[in-house]
Amino acid sequence: MKLRFLFFLFLWLCSASSFAGTPSLVQYVNTLQGTNSSFDLTRGNTYPTTALPFAMHTWTPQTGQNGDGWKYQYSKNTIRGFQQAHQCSSWSNDYAVFSLMPVIGKLEVHEDKRATKFSHANEVAKPHYYKVKLDNNITTEMSPTERGVHARFSFPKTEGSYIVLDGYTGASMVKIIPKERKIIGYVHNGRGLKDNFKSYFVIVFDKPFISQGTWENKEGKISAGNLSGEGQGVGAYVQFKDGEKVQAKVASSYISPEQAELTLSRELGKHKKLEDTKAAAEAVWNKHLSRVMVEGGTEEEKATFYSCFFRASLFSRQFFEYDKDGKPYYFSPYDGKVHEGYMYTDTGFWDTFRAQFPLNSILHPTMHGRYMVALLDAKDQCGWLPSWSFPGEAGSMIGNHAISLLTDAWVKNIRTFDPKRALDAYYHEATNKGPWGPANGREGWKDYYTLGYVSMPRHGEATAKTLEYAYDDFCGYQLAKLTGHSFYEQLFARNMYNYKNVYDPGTGFMRGRKENGEWLPNFDPVEWGGPFTEGNAWHWQWSVFQDIQGLIKLMGGEKRFTAKLDSVFSVPNTVKVGSYGRMIHEMTEMVMANMGQYAHGNQPIQHMPYLYNYGGEPWKSQEKVRMVMDRLYNSTENGYPGDEDQGQTSSWYVLSALGIYSVCPGTDQYVIGSPVFQKATVTLENCKKFTVEAKNNSKQNVYIQSATLNGKPYDHNYIRHADITAGGTLSFVMGDKPALNRGVKEENKPFSLSAPGPGPEIELGKK
Repeated sequence: MKLRFLFFLFLWLCSASSFAGTPSLVQYVNTLQGTNSSFDLTRGNTYPTTALPFAMHTWTPQTGQNGDGWKYQYSKNTIRGFQQAHQCSSWSNDYAVFSLMPVIGKLEVHEDKRATKFSHANEVAKPHYYKVKLDNNITTEMSPTERGVHARFSFPKTEGSYIVLDGYTGASMVKIIPKERKIIGYVHNGRGLKDNFKSYFVIVFDKPFISQGTWENKEGKISAGNLSGEGQGVGAYVQFKDGEKVQAKVASSYISPEQAELTLSRELGKHKKLEDTKAAAEAVWNKHLSRVMVEGGTEEEKATFYSCFFRASLFSRQFFEYDKDGKPYYFSPYDGKVHEGYMYTDTGFWDTFRAQFPLNSILHPTMHGRYMVALLDAKDQCGWLPSWSFPGEAGSMIGNHAISLLTDAWVKNIRTFDPKRALDAYYHEATNKGPWGPANGREGWKDYYTLGYVSMPRHGEATAKTLEYAYDDFCGYQLAKLTGHSFYEQLFARNMYNYKNVYDPGTGFMRGRKENGEWLPNFDPVEWGGPFTEGNAWHWQWSVFQDIQGLIKLMGGEKRFTAKLDSVFSVPNTVKVGSYGRMIHEMTEMVMANMGQYAHGNQPIQHMPYLYNYGGEPWKSQEKVRMVMDRLYNSTENGYPGDEDQGQTSSWYVLSALGIYSVCPGTDQYVIGSPVFQKATVTLENCKKFTVEAKNNSKQNVYIQSATLNGKPYDHNYIRHADITAGGTLSFVMGDKPALNRGVKEENKPFSLSAPGPGPEIELGKK
């Protein structure tokens, strides 16, 4: 215990010294980034999240109707509530939602009738503070804690000042306690929830009620004077003195009403005014954002960077609470029971294994280690490793990428879990199909093991599944090899090259294949769907993260490989809708980007610009990565080229702006691109600093001329995780013309299974 105390004292002292005099970085963050989205066209599918980093609850204004996945759209001009939110995807909707809405004049409870116009000119949207003045002159302000919010409603001096609590789309209960100026209750709404799942809330106001009642949102029936109610969509309202300025402190718990009260006291008890909560939240965010200090670049580039860094800091979401003794525990969305320890949720690994979790492994290794334990605990509680938690397992998308997270943590020396337990869980995942979506277990696993690929048309999206299963099996192989589990090492080694079985040398593309070995007829590389997931053959060609050198050999060598990479950007941006039957938003976004068949708005191709590093032309990666950042990202409501997806598309930008990217999680390497800023300093959790310098950097000078690592010449096209966490300086000299002879030797190329000689594979996992 003494050693543990000294360790945490060291971290506290280190943290205090590292962030002394922290600058105000929240000024750069626009939480409206990406909110100009719709069903047909995504510019992020985000909402103006008011929250602390990785917080259990977030808060947001609501422009959409209850249950609408597009809870806030920049194009809308009315607000109907301010809601507790958890949504990580507009396509998944939300859960555990309730909202508060200030109303003046006649009491209106129905969401359509109480909706009030507003202007973005009267809106402030920052991580620590949201403010809007509605057209009826009511001003709402909110500042967050991890499990609650401090709100203030300033009513104009007219008749009738009400706050309406809406119970949202499912079951709810409310109880009004006038003497304590309090409303308590619970909500149960969302998809796939356990029957005993409840979000218990407590709301304490600082002004007395002059009237109150309950209502239900199905028919809008009001029960004036009623103090309690329970049922579908039951809500409450309270009335205050005309022209009052009312503060509301809110906290919620998934465990119990008592825990909600404890959390309210702990997180908001000492904050008398909204300004106190606002200042505390601002300090948390400034300290968090200061983990990466950038210098140089334009003000817009800084705004884009910190807005993306903000959104990369929201997922995965904490799903644990602290008991009266300060110990973590949680209600499990997987088995409906309360457990000790940590749990995280609200992420889809199909998106986030690529960059979100590798970024966390650099910045938040303690949290990352807890997450790995939580993954295996979740498996024990529901029988399956999570693939898409929201908050329980949904099995959405494809692949079994929990093993990517676990292996990536292990090779980066985050070793908080039993590797045998992880491998057993993955083996179960890889040899069974679960009861939920395609990624719950392994759809088509029998084909995969007997044929060496998933066949069409028996299984949809079969080629994409084959490619992702082969990568996941590499991760299983890697973890087994590094931890001495020879059975699993040999088992997964047999399958990690299965990507070769869906490559057609006749067309030069990955293709769908029948059970009898024949290729699907009428192939067109621009046709979406069929054997591919949310993309076409141009996009899925490159999903061989573990063995790019093997892919190069299949494609006929480096020149043909890099020429095909060039073609992605140069061929027409033609779309054939294929099995989707219509233009889906991902197609529209690719066409709008006008970068050939490059579709950065969706995950499968996001690593592709970095692949020139494997083919002997690293300068093209430098050029393309900077082009993507410059053309497809900004800090406005149109700030993303597609779905932001639980921090993945933001994390791509954060890593890429630093000049690195995690092409193959499960190895300890980050592939080098081209940094945006003249200097970026990363303060690590161990208080060491890793600095990336880019001398002579500018929008024109995107090419690396030379590099040093801690003063020594550095020609590798990758950097190891341990080199980052050890602290030091990676220094580039930039220019406006490619350095054609730098980084082109075999030993300079990033990891591939098929790399000649011993290569980098031998060193994987070393400290």
